[in-house]
Amino acid sequence: MTVMIEVCVDTTEGLAEAIRAGAGRVELCSALDIGGLTPSVGMMRRAAGAGVPIYAMIRPRSGHFVWSPDEIAVMEADIEAACRAGMQGVVLGASRPDGRLDTDVLGLLIARAKGVGLTLHRCFDLVPDFSAALEEAVELGFHRILTSGGARTAAEGADRLASLMAQARGRIIVMPGSGISAETLAPLRSLPLREIHASCSAPVIDSGPVVDFGFAARVGRRTDGGRLRDLRVALSEPAAR
Repeated sequence: MTVMIEVCVDTTEGLAEAIRAGAGRVELCSALDIGGLTPSVGMMRRAAGAGVPIYAMIRPRSGHFVWSPDEIAVMEADIEAACRAGMQGVVLGASRPDGRLDTDVLGLLIARAKGVGLTLHRCFDLVPDFSAALEEAVELGFHRILTSGGARTAAEGADRLASLMAQARGRIIVMPGSGISAETLAPLRSLPLREIHASCSAPVIDSGPVVDFGFAARVGRRTDGGRLRDLRVALSEPAAR
């Protein structure tokens, strides 16, 4: 079975490059350097109709996932804007102070999503009980969980990912993400992969005028079609026995 690759992007150039190189789905964000925030309405409208499913990240700020009432209201409005802009799905997450999924907040957000695709993001990696959290995600109606298995990278969390996939039993997709590339794929090759998440990015130095006003870092990352193509090839090769 072909493994679908979701690529996260935060620029129009990255979106075009991901599609050219064969991304099966795009997670549309802003500010990937801090883990991804909600993209602008203009960005979502630009991405709509791009030829592959586009899921919008819904995250109003960086940091933890314990949201205030005002932040929840912003997220509800952002979800509605994403649906109006033509996004095929949204990427959500909410935590309680102890790390458990905040099922009350997630229920409110899902109610705004109007039947589009639902991904639970890596707030899942903070939960104290992964098995219980997976069952909560199924009950809430999420279609997939983006997770590194509670580790810094998916490769390091491969054992827990295997357990989660076995528990899921086809009721929800467990989508490994964090640090996945052709070079790091080996520990995941034995898993029953259906989808994976990757940035497929490479370092880049900003070639624009040097203005030291604090606008941006000079060194960043950019979607690299070659890295995506390499990952596609690696996924198509038979796993070593």
